[in-house]
Amino acid sequence: MSTELRRLRNYIDGEFRDAADGRTTEVVNPATGEAYATAPLSGQADVDAAMAAAAAAFPAWRDTTPAERQKALLKIADAFEERAEELIAAEVENTGKPIGLTRSEEIPPMVDQIRFFAGAARMLEGRGAGEYMEGLTSFVRREPIGVCAQVAPWNYPMMMAVWKFAPALAAGNTVVLKPSDTTPASTALMADIIGSIVPKGVFNVVCGDRDTGRLMVEHETPAMASITGSVRAGMSVAESAAKDLKRVHLELGGKAPVVVFEDSDIPKAVEGISEAGYFNAGQDCTAATRVLVHESVHDEFVSALAKAASEIKTGQPDDEDVFYGPLNNPNQLKQVSGFIERLPAHAKVEAGGHRVGDKGYFYAPTVVSGLKQDDEIIQQEVFGPVITVQSFRDEDQAVEWANGVEYALASSVWTKDHGRAMRMSKKLDFGCVWINTHIPLVAEMPHGGFKKSGYGKDLSGYGFDDYTRIKHVMTSLDA
Repeated sequence: MSTELRRLRNYIDGEFRDAADGRTTEVVNPATGEAYATAPLSGQADVDAAMAAAAAAFPAWRDTTPAERQKALLKIADAFEERAEELIAAEVENTGKPIGLTRSEEIPPMVDQIRFFAGAARMLEGRGAGEYMEGLTSFVRREPIGVCAQVAPWNYPMMMAVWKFAPALAAGNTVVLKPSDTTPASTALMADIIGSIVPKGVFNVVCGDRDTGRLMVEHETPAMASITGSVRAGMSVAESAAKDLKRVHLELGGKAPVVVFEDSDIPKAVEGISEAGYFNAGQDCTAATRVLVHESVHDEFVSALAKAASEIKTGQPDDEDVFYGPLNNPNQLKQVSGFIERLPAHAKVEAGGHRVGDKGYFYAPTVVSGLKQDDEIIQQEVFGPVITVQSFRDEDQAVEWANGVEYALASSVWTKDHGRAMRMSKKLDFGCVWINTHIPLVAEMPHGGFKKSGYGKDLSGYGFDDYTRIKHVMTSLDA
């Protein structure tokens, strides 16, 4: 007996709509491998409609006072809290994540981040006005950019949507947001909540695939394109946006080095690294999945990490003992499996290294040792529950190997030596350096990388500034 699939819809100009041409795609629950909904496969007409709605809404939203925008965002945060269980249910269906961890680790920071940007809306400061030329006063206006085309990823569909729409709306921009084609459910629910609070056209959601995203970025209306995704996707967005000089905000891949020195607290490091490496099935650009350990404690660390991995459980969302859920889709399962299947002969799988079960896309917590700096699994992002371990000789070699990848998003250092920690924080070429911890984020601090991890910042006042433009105004004192 077949079950009727739920129908998700676009949200454009204050109303839910099917794709103009009626096309849809099935949405699969990765914990079961079965379809549970359909979503629009949006095309040019849908993108045109969403961009027109956002453009029409922009002048009035731009001209609202910061206090009015703050009030709207605070209402959104309150509504997210009130409807948290609905959001959790949608996200769990989207991703297969554990219910308890989604409740404790995603809803609170999302709400906090919205409230942070609500406050940032009222902090549009510029440098003091002054007479830099005799008889003339200059000052700076900080203004919204316009319509923002935003593309969110599938690893944190709800939270990454918040990172995008909250600063954009706070600054006075209007938004056309596209969720990943594999995880549109929670974004559709967000549209229902946000649409009941802001004027129509201010916040729009267009579902679809990568072609839909391309249409959004190439569209003449948006003044800015923002994407969280793969390096390949980011480069494509940057190339498309360059044709009409759109602003681009890119948060792309990562390959975070985790440098463990001989004086570190090994049990504490293993506990922190295993949690930061396997959380969300390692599907995190900042995940602690590339560990470099001093040779004097390498064997002790590997043994302890393998034991920790063997005690971590993956499984269905309603199992309270589960630490992480499935990989997001069959292609991701194939990618992670492929890295392990292609390991060189000198590598050793210390734990895991295999699929779990035949229902859904689960993969065992895995530890691989014996690796060299130029190995594929060291240089390329796995985006799965796989932690690699290398042995380094001294601080200089640790820095060389840590920096010796194309990515530069996040890193961590584990040591009791304060001077060493400060030296490493200076030398590591990454947008974030954690010391004796890995992965905590706060709304007040910026998150973003260098090199092929992209540019622009999420969170913090720096992230808010990215959604504004600067205008110089000069007036004659004699007028």
